[in-house]
Amino acid sequence: MPHKIKVGILTFGDGREFLQKPLTPVNEKFLSEIRNRLEGDGFEVITGDEVVWQNDIAVRQGRKMSAEGVDCVIFNFSVWAWPQYSRVAAQFCPKPLLLFANFNPKYPGLVGMLANAGSLDQVGIKFFKTFGDINDENTYKQVKSRILAISALNRLKGMTYALIGGRSLGIDTAVADPALWMKKFGIDVDHIDQFELVRRAELEMKKKHGRIYAALEFLKRHLRKIHWTEPDAEMRLTEKLLRRQLGMYYAVRDLCAEFKYDFCGIKGQRELSEHYATPDVAEAFLNDPYGPEGEPHDPIICSTEADMDAALTMEIFHLISGLPVLFADIRHYHTDLGVWDLCNSGEHATYFAARSFDPKVNLAKVEFRPEGFYFPAGGASVYHIAAPGEATLARLTRSGDTNRYRMIIAHGEFVTFGAKMDKKIARGVQDNWPHAYTRLDCPAEAFIEAINCNHIHGTYGNWVSELKTFCSAAEIECVVVE
Repeated sequence: MPHKIKVGILTFGDGREFLQKPLTPVNEKFLSEIRNRLEGDGFEVITGDEVVWQNDIAVRQGRKMSAEGVDCVIFNFSVWAWPQYSRVAAQFCPKPLLLFANFNPKYPGLVGMLANAGSLDQVGIKFFKTFGDINDENTYKQVKSRILAISALNRLKGMTYALIGGRSLGIDTAVADPALWMKKFGIDVDHIDQFELVRRAELEMKKKHGRIYAALEFLKRHLRKIHWTEPDAEMRLTEKLLRRQLGMYYAVRDLCAEFKYDFCGIKGQRELSEHYATPDVAEAFLNDPYGPEGEPHDPIICSTEADMDAALTMEIFHLISGLPVLFADIRHYHTDLGVWDLCNSGEHATYFAARSFDPKVNLAKVEFRPEGFYFPAGGASVYHIAAPGEATLARLTRSGDTNRYRMIIAHGEFVTFGAKMDKKIARGVQDNWPHAYTRLDCPAEAFIEAINCNHIHGTYGNWVSELKTFCSAAEIECVVVE
């Protein structure tokens, strides 16, 4: 489990005292099975101290879940359980709840779960229900999927997004109201001027044999190629410019560490991209599971063009999957190949080049190429082709009433056509930027009709179920394009 998720479990029982002793072995057996299954899969599990069979116990155990800071709570039903206790305990627990009835026909645990569901529903407490044997793979898959989605929603609360710059190139879909984020997701937004990246980068560049030096040496050894140019070239990639780009990476890392920022976005265009250096290298390695010097770190989700809803979509993906997340423009649809060309500057994490957590494996397929005419300040673009594999794409957008969120989801795969053909396709579009050739399960027309944004995000694997649960939990409209 890349991100240690803390799951609470409360077991509910019958309110008659004379039944507690004979029912104890039944409750303990099924609680143990759930705990062992979750812990074996990497979750941290916090259980209640006792079966909830009185109101005061419900209060104590609900408060324990809150005090322990769990990300998701399972209400466990092995036997008949009086419905009043669940909604008493639920007052103190993070929500939505996950109700689980064990497969145990000798005792009415399913009856208990359904009765408790009705009790919770009457007072407007949101929940998801699962019935079955926790050791059955399909049952456990559903439980895990819901835990990941609910935990992602609850983990957003208390996060801080670093908005570095502001609206870029008039892209209105990149700008969201900070009050909306706080109200809807519990996220704070802190604004930082891009000059702070320049200031910190310049200070870092003055350090002899510092972090930039180490990063340059590592990249020179392990990148497939760095396409250096002369200082007076029209499109420049010099060591000085690359040092600036690496300096901005360390500037953001230090800002996040100092001010406890959880994720971020960098405006880039136009000030940095026209007068200093593009932040592409910084953005790529922030989203990577390692830095440019090869040291592992948890990805810091970073969106280019300071796209707030992009960063939020990416953070949700990351919390659910634990993986690096792609940021791209929906650049072109190759009708002859039936694939989308997802391409945006150098923003793609190098992880996507080989789908490895070893930087040396990925960087062997990555080139630093000079930026093109869009970015006259120059610097490196992080060129590579995304490795093939099943993938899920999504994007949060706002429509009409800007307080109403919608998530567009599409399932498919990243594909490649061999090195020679991959390069030929890239040359016909943008041969210095990274590409993810994507074949979606839905028709091209349906995808275009559904999405009202130029940016798209995603990662490897099938996360459609988790995203649908997240949307339901967050009361967001969900559109799966098919």
